[in-house]
Amino acid sequence: MNTAVQRLEEEVRQLIRRRGVDPQRDPKGAIKLIAEAVADYDSRSLAGSVPRLEEQESVSKTLHDLFIGFGPLQPYLDDDSIEEIWINNPSLIFVSRSGVAELTNTILTEDQVRDLVERMLRTSGRRLDLSSPFVDASLPGGERLHVAIPDVTQRHWAVNIRKYVARARTTSDLVALGSLTTQAADFLDAAVAGGLNILVSGSTNSGKTTMINALAGAIPSAEHIITCEEVFELNLFARDIVSMQTRSANLEGKGEVPLRKLVKEALRMRPDRLIIGEVREAEALDLLIALNSGIPGMATIHANSAREAVTKICTLPLLAGENITDRFVVPTVASAIDLVVHLGLERGGRRYTQEILVLSGRVEGSVVEAATVFTHDGNQLRRTGTPLPHLDRVRLNDAAGEESPWVRS
Repeated sequence: MNTAVQRLEEEVRQLIRRRGVDPQRDPKGAIKLIAEAVADYDSRSLAGSVPRLEEQESVSKTLHDLFIGFGPLQPYLDDDSIEEIWINNPSLIFVSRSGVAELTNTILTEDQVRDLVERMLRTSGRRLDLSSPFVDASLPGGERLHVAIPDVTQRHWAVNIRKYVARARTTSDLVALGSLTTQAADFLDAAVAGGLNILVSGSTNSGKTTMINALAGAIPSAEHIITCEEVFELNLFARDIVSMQTRSANLEGKGEVPLRKLVKEALRMRPDRLIIGEVREAEALDLLIALNSGIPGMATIHANSAREAVTKICTLPLLAGENITDRFVVPTVASAIDLVVHLGLERGGRRYTQEILVLSGRVEGSVVEAATVFTHDGNQLRRTGTPLPHLDRVRLNDAAGEESPWVRS
């Protein structure tokens, strides 16, 4: 940073203190202050009293990022091609484009990392200290922040920022991106509109949230939707929606609102559709109970295959307590879950739908009966010869009264 910019930065900092402007809470006031400071400095530089200011617009952007944004990380947050940012230590800052990691040339200090994290958490209401060495929070722009600090980490603060890049609002958008075929998209739209319960599975960064958002595009507009998440990530374009996220305990260890509590409270809000951002633990039981009560819903889950997702959703409810057994859970899963959409992620970062599994509702021994109706053959998603169940619950005809293309083999 050249001498002129450093001097101007200090002048802006003093103005902020003198006028009592909080850039995070009053960004418009801070923008006005920066503009005044730059204009004043430019006039003084023309008079020769201070060093000349080169590229005024670039300097204003740098000051904006420093005081209103998140400093050296802001250009990465503004870059739509970047999906993720993480800091292993102040001199090792990485970004990910299309699933490929890149080491940046940005170098920070320990104090700068701490200051950035504190600013990120200021509007979230979440805290980070020795008693709570982890934090999961949403940034104002919708990004998801996760931080771990020593002595959980060996030496440095570990910071991860996952950006949600809105790639798809409907399944048609996924067809355009090459993640779905038209036939599979029509089938999924019909399934959602018909109220089938859908589990979206896949590895980290495989596009589960994007898929849920796209599927939600087929939910009838008259429905009342409730979403429950650990941290806000879903971005549904619906007119009647209530979104809720979990809350950590306060300094006294009180006030925590876990995901299980959100799911239970959501049922009291009389939803027409329930969406769970991600099922990780015992909240799987509450999800199954909700779906089994006749409320259509969707959820995401980490798994390596569609069948593994079924196994996992049969196992997680057992964490709810010793009185919950697989004799209750397995048949409940069979009757509550209708479809599993499993997503894949290639080494080059391409995301695609790997398979669509249909649960028949029957149990053989202790195994939920399921069949693959769409599978990826290495080139595209294709229909298998498996007959499609649930035909009585989905829309077989389009507006013109013609047979929907997904019904045809």
